[in-house]
Amino acid sequence: MVPMTSSTANTSDRGLFDTRFSIGAAAIAAVAALLGVAFAWTGYNGGMLPVLGLELSILTGMIGLLFGFGIATVAFVAAVYMEPGFDQ
Repeated sequence: MVPMTSSTANTSDRGLFDTRFSIGAAAIAAVAALLGVAFAWTGYNGGMLPVLGLELSILTGMIGLLFGFGIATVAFVAAVYMEPGFDQ
């Protein structure tokens, strides 16, 4: 049997909303996912972006959806698995 070291015995059991970094990363993930859905819906309807005035097709809407979900996935993984920084 291998004895446990202090690094394996003392794992941090932090929740998703315990640190400011996790809260910020979860918020970025939520906003990116919502923007991705908005791009997909606008592209599906053949609408225009409100600020830029760019008309979206279904292809560009799906690209926006995948881009938004990609950013949301990376931010959510960072929120769950990142260790706290120097402030802890």
